[in-house]
Amino acid sequence: MNGLSISPFIATLPKVELHVHIEGTLTPALRWELAHRNGVALPYATYEDLKASYAVTLNHRPELNGRQPGIPTFLEAYFAGCEVLRTEADFYDLAMAYLTRCAEMNVRYAEPFFDIQAHTRRGVPGQAVLDGYLRAKQDAAARLGVHSNWIFCFLRDEPVADGLRAYEDARPWAAGSVQGGKGLFHAVGLASNAYERPPMLFEEGFLRAKADGLHVTMHCDFGQKDTHAHMDEAVFQVCGGMGAERIDHGLDAEDKEGLWRGLLERGIGLTLCPHAYHRRTATEVLFPKIRRLWERGVRFCINSDDPTLMHDVWIDGNLQKVYTYGGFSKAEMVQLARNAVDMCWADEGIKKSIYDELEAVTITD
Repeated sequence: MNGLSISPFIATLPKVELHVHIEGTLTPALRWELAHRNGVALPYATYEDLKASYAVTLNHRPELNGRQPGIPTFLEAYFAGCEVLRTEADFYDLAMAYLTRCAEMNVRYAEPFFDIQAHTRRGVPGQAVLDGYLRAKQDAAARLGVHSNWIFCFLRDEPVADGLRAYEDARPWAAGSVQGGKGLFHAVGLASNAYERPPMLFEEGFLRAKADGLHVTMHCDFGQKDTHAHMDEAVFQVCGGMGAERIDHGLDAEDKEGLWRGLLERGIGLTLCPHAYHRRTATEVLFPKIRRLWERGVRFCINSDDPTLMHDVWIDGNLQKVYTYGGFSKAEMVQLARNAVDMCWADEGIKKSIYDELEAVTITD
């Protein structure tokens, strides 16, 4: 957190999270517990050694930056954590741990990203993943008052055909217009390594999802190779030229007038994760960039991404960074929270409840 602490104003602000990878919320404690429960050997002699491994600054761009001997890349560390997830109970516990943390941070509603490919390729039944998350979604709403709708992701560094098969396998758990759908997920997106994997590769999957009445979002990673070309596809080309409904990350649109104007004209919002960028971008470069997007009228909200692999900085910490380093007023922070409600795909009753809470926030700037 760069020496910052969460202020009472940020802590109590009602929140909506639209960009979080559920496996990126796997804490060292839960990973240790599940490893022992499932007899999975970890490359750490003690729990303290496992905890220490999370403090490493992981390389996000090995294709561009080269590899650091003996240090896993970010995605290698991410997928190594997945190895302990084996049963429906494991996926339930992972999701409930995150949704419980949401309740503690005053997150009223979330739209977690998930996939089944990272698990089915390890021999885990897709049904175990989907049923575990569905049960957690239902229990968190009933017990914690934390509502969620989930986003099925195609792993973009895997063959497109594999992703399409995964979608068909998961489709009975969809919402939208899928007959008999169980209602776990209401949207599709892209996850994993974007290197030389532009969004249009997955156009068939987006069109299938749209035909099923689902929403479409996609990652356009900050600082990625071909980032502006990926943004152009996401804004102007995918979904038969209609563009994505949201874009995850997408901060590099600020560099090109045609891109940020396209976001404005098409009403596409961005789900930004400031701490993810701050780890490798100077404060005086990053936060003015975010501020310029704001001043141009581009709609965005603030989220956590993969908090346990990003120095344990969650949505509240990301909001605190924008509040502190971005020079945002309390009124502007409330508007950022309202943006997330505007951009989310919750039902109108849930949205109204959060709007009412935000309307009641006391602002004393």
